[in-house]
Amino acid sequence: MNPERKVLYEGQYIRFVAKGTWEYAERINCSGIVFIAAVTDDDKIILCEQFRVPVDRHVIEIPAGLVNDGVAKHEETLEEAAKRELLEETGYEAQKMVRMIEGPAAAGSSSAMIVFFRALGLKKVASGGGDETENIVVHEVPLKGIDTWLQTMEEKGKAIDPKVFTVLYLVRSTLYGGVK
Repeated sequence: MNPERKVLYEGQYIRFVAKGTWEYAERINCSGIVFIAAVTDDDKIILCEQFRVPVDRHVIEIPAGLVNDGVAKHEETLEEAAKRELLEETGYEAQKMVRMIEGPAAAGSSSAMIVFFRALGLKKVASGGGDETENIVVHEVPLKGIDTWLQTMEEKGKAIDPKVFTVLYLVRSTLYGGVK
């Protein structure tokens, strides 16, 4: 038997629902979430830093964003959204996006499914920084020194999104086409 889904609260961007004994969140304003593993030809990983209100801290993250969140003027594919978000947040244009993995963002509390892409053929064409609602600092960090750099950021009080470590694994793993 499949329990009935009941809406508990609906905001502008998130809906809280109950299904049986489970309560969880759903995104209202998009059809997916993309994360981008972006490494330049000179072996620098592209990371973003921005203040996140829910954790009240600056967070080091990988470029990411929502699919079909109203920014695109048409129904966009996951790949198109990944290219758009990478350019918007970092100023880097990618010739190609390769799907690496996908799965639940937080299976116990959210229905969101996320997809990781590897950006290929990167070219810096703009300054990045996000859209008018964002204030993103772009970091280009050499892969050889990434562990020390991340530790320094933590010591400065910044939170490191665990998806950064996921991307580092993916770009280094031969299972997912990585070469580092």
